[in-house]
Amino acid sequence: MIKFHPNSDLLLQYVQGALPASISVAIAAHLELCAHCATHIETLERQCAQSAFADEEGDEQTLQQEAMLNEELSEEYANMLADITADSLRDDFSIASSKELRFGDNTITLPRALSHIGMGRFMQAGKLARSRLELDEGSMRTSLLYIAPGGTIPEHTHTGFELTLLLDGSFSDEEGTYEAGDFIWLDHRHQHTPYTEHGCLCLAVVNSALHFNKGLSKLLNPIGELIY
Repeated sequence: MIKFHPNSDLLLQYVQGALPASISVAIAAHLELCAHCATHIETLERQCAQSAFADEEGDEQTLQQEAMLNEELSEEYANMLADITADSLRDDFSIASSKELRFGDNTITLPRALSHIGMGRFMQAGKLARSRLELDEGSMRTSLLYIAPGGTIPEHTHTGFELTLLLDGSFSDEEGTYEAGDFIWLDHRHQHTPYTEHGCLCLAVVNSALHFNKGLSKLLNPIGELIY
């Protein structure tokens, strides 16, 4: 069962189109896996739509201005508009099936929100493998991160934020166990040691590298750069 979700503020910003593309993609993918948040989004969309229409209806001056503009439309322009809207021709766009990834004998189907985004080749270091998604957002990086069975990432913190959407499998840390669909947001206030018994695939959005800050694990900071 999914236990971790985007907060209400993030969901509202998603509906309003106010989030960076990478975070919007992560939320869209989460919505495909989480009926609870999908229902919440429908409610927020209705509320935003009602608010927008209420604002329009309440602004009498704007309505009057729109009426005046409509009256000023020339007959030629009105005819052109009618011709355009009456055109029965349209483009048909087919939606490609979601991409599938294969790790050993395990085949993972990605959410449709990710199926049209370009992906780089997987770079591997031990039990970790990372593929960068082609979203050009400056310091913000979006990746698919695969951790093979028995893999762990030593205790670390974050110099920025880390959004993790678990797409397949499960992993655990000091806070508990996460399942497919869980949406986890961490920052510099958090330290954790993710471990997966059976392997997992995550969508990760970060704006800075991981930082290993305990004993010999400091020598692993280059892996933090790999994940970033």
